[in-house]
Amino acid sequence: MKKFFAYSIPTVLALAIGALGAYIQSPSITVWYPTLIKSSLTPPAVLFPIAWTILYILMGISLGAMIAKGDMSLVRLWLVQLLVNFLWSVGFFALRSPLMGLIIILILDVLVFTYTIYAFSSHRVSAWLFVPYLLWLLFATYLTGYIYLHNPAKILP
Repeated sequence: MKKFFAYSIPTVLALAIGALGAYIQSPSITVWYPTLIKSSLTPPAVLFPIAWTILYILMGISLGAMIAKGDMSLVRLWLVQLLVNFLWSVGFFALRSPLMGLIIILILDVLVFTYTIYAFSSHRVSAWLFVPYLLWLLFATYLTGYIYLHNPAKILP
């Protein structure tokens, strides 16, 4: 039963934060985001919720695997990166600020890279579970940067 909670609590938490982020960004996704100039590499809108759901599940399992082994060393870092992940939705979508989104996602990149490196030294499975997230974030950083650079009139001061 302890293992069940070790895996389920971080997974449910990650999915809940993701759902909250999706909720607060939904008005901007329908009104503001379609007006932006985006990279030709931007995936179809239907892909984003699918990808993020999978990534949140992998994030939860990653931390759950460490907790199940009794390793609590990266819980704080995991929680901070999850909070910063949420803040990206606030900055980029809710506040409609590509600049703020870019700053936040660059911080998130560092946090997720750091978690992955530290997890690799103590629990390789947990690190590998974060690799898809890290790769998606790097791609999302490119997309955010592209929007920032190509939409000067849409950037809030």
